[in-house]
Amino acid sequence: MKKLLSVIALTLLLPFAAQAKFEQGKHYDVISEQKTAKPEVKEYFSFYCGGCNAFEPVAQSIAKKLPEGTEFKKVHVDFIRAASPELQNTLARAYVVAKSQGKGDQIASAIFNQIHRNRAPFSNENEIRSLVLIHDIEPDTYDKAMKSFAVRGAVNQMKKEQDELSEKRILTGVPMLVVNGKYKINNAALDSRNYEKEMQELINFLLQKDA
Repeated sequence: MKKLLSVIALTLLLPFAAQAKFEQGKHYDVISEQKTAKPEVKEYFSFYCGGCNAFEPVAQSIAKKLPEGTEFKKVHVDFIRAASPELQNTLARAYVVAKSQGKGDQIASAIFNQIHRNRAPFSNENEIRSLVLIHDIEPDTYDKAMKSFAVRGAVNQMKKEQDELSEKRILTGVPMLVVNGKYKINNAALDSRNYEKEMQELINFLLQKDA
């Protein structure tokens, strides 16, 4: 009984401990008065960003540990000058198609590896298509989806969000994480020695703030 009471007491104290640990203006900023209808964590990233490449394993790990009912979303930006906006648009559509086939993480890792590990950036849409197809996505499925209204609409929405946040000077670099459309995480404020664990704690804290 004594042990049970200790566990209950610790559980009740956890939110207060997190509140004391994480400070608005230091670890996170409020970027909107309204939160999203459903809980979410959104990562703004680019396949051409070295920091995003390094963060990808952390992003995939975090996504798997989110509370039930919380979705992890990735928004690809096109302002990195390593490739044309058109080619970056194709990569964003390829990722959306792969995610719709249950292979988003697999294809994201493959694209990052091609650019950063293999140092063989894509020069055209066919090279992107070839990479996706070797990961067991049917050619007809890929080609049809890449031209579909749903996929193009999803990527157009990414571009719209990118432009809106850039104009407000909220999106100034990637990777950038936003929780519930309301809280922007300040990556640099987290402990580099315990980065993933602290990031997970901060995300859980922000998810609970308006619950």
